[in-house]
Amino acid sequence: MELFKDKKVLISGASMAGLSTAYWMNKLGYKVTVVEIANAPRTNGTAVDIKGTTVEIAKRMGIFEQLCSERLNVETIEFKNADDVTENVMVVSGEGVELADDEIEIERDKFVRILFDTLKNEVEFIFNDSITALHETEDSITVTFKNGVQQDYDLVFGCDGMHSGVRKIWFGHEAEYTHFLEAYFSVTIVNKLLIKQKTMQMFNVPGKAITLNAYKNKTDIVFCFLSEKEIPYNYRNEEQQRKIILDQFAGEGWRTKELLSEIQQANNFY
Repeated sequence: MELFKDKKVLISGASMAGLSTAYWMNKLGYKVTVVEIANAPRTNGTAVDIKGTTVEIAKRMGIFEQLCSERLNVETIEFKNADDVTENVMVVSGEGVELADDEIEIERDKFVRILFDTLKNEVEFIFNDSITALHETEDSITVTFKNGVQQDYDLVFGCDGMHSGVRKIWFGHEAEYTHFLEAYFSVTIVNKLLIKQKTMQMFNVPGKAITLNAYKNKTDIVFCFLSEKEIPYNYRNEEQQRKIILDQFAGEGWRTKELLSEIQQANNFY
């Protein structure tokens, strides 16, 4: 759009929020730059559900068919007890059942890759860098980067996650804005099948749950637990976070011991 063609936008964060924002700001005619502290777009985390109005947005972005081609499909959900006996089964879908177009589940890394491939020749990406200071004037925002460079932008978007550096710079420490929901979870993705493909298994005890989700020769291992008190930890210290999960689930039944061993060895832990 001519109205915005000389306007510059900086987006902090190259994951789903940042890339989606970059797409639409570029579509509006802004000159877009995305800065990311890591050396590549962020892909860690759970699979993503695209449903409701988001489906129409994906179609407007021209990526819906690509998302469909990568969609996951859970056929069976099994509920396990401590002795690995199946207590109940839900059949979600199966052979001959056409998948609905109003909901897609896709691996996060696949979703991010599709967005990034759509944008990589349209907007500027700066990796291994971050915003360290913001100064607003009447006409622009002066941004100081970690590498010492300063640039002026018309708009700055903080799409850099729960621990947003932009929010911290502009509004203060995240502790002033977070609201503890008394729950923690971890996701570990291993490149092998621990259960039958297109199957989900769930094991619960009071206040704790473990889920296995198998697809495309991979398995998601999800640990979730409730906690009345917030647990202090360094969100950049992965080993410290693994230890929290190991301590919380030590001694539980089902396949817990085996699954804790898997997360100790896995590279993909969130």
